[in-house]
Amino acid sequence: MKAFKIPESVLVVIHTPQLEVLLIERADQPGFWQSVTGSRDAPDEPLWQTALREVREETGIEATPAQLRDWAFANIYEIYPVWRHRYAPGVTHNTEHVFGLCLPKPCAVTLSPGEHTAWRWLPQLSAADLCFSPSNAEAVLLLPRFVG
Repeated sequence: MKAFKIPESVLVVIHTPQLEVLLIERADQPGFWQSVTGSRDAPDEPLWQTALREVREETGIEATPAQLRDWAFANIYEIYPVWRHRYAPGVTHNTEHVFGLCLPKPCAVTLSPGEHTAWRWLPQLSAADLCFSPSNAEAVLLLPRFVG
């Protein structure tokens, strides 16, 4: 039996105190740049654990709970049709919980092969302009509210 994705995910904006933002390019959609994202593995997985797991899986960064900040808001958006087959029949929307992860300075990352093909650190406004997802761009633009 096929295991469907849970329509509840995290968006983790990885940044520095100077508002440099890490973006990664999707392997299945070249030109689609984004922050770290990912769905819960189980309905009872705490969202902060989902966030740290996804950061580790997608970038190789071993972050601690103390570095992670729950921004205490969520976006509900329509799942792009190209990805709906991953969810149970009839599921069309996802709830995305937003977190920030502050690192002292930009660092090299180890991408998950097959999931992402490139990474770059950008100034906040340039990163927001490059994000393909409107909710991701909005989160990057809100970054100054959560730093400091």
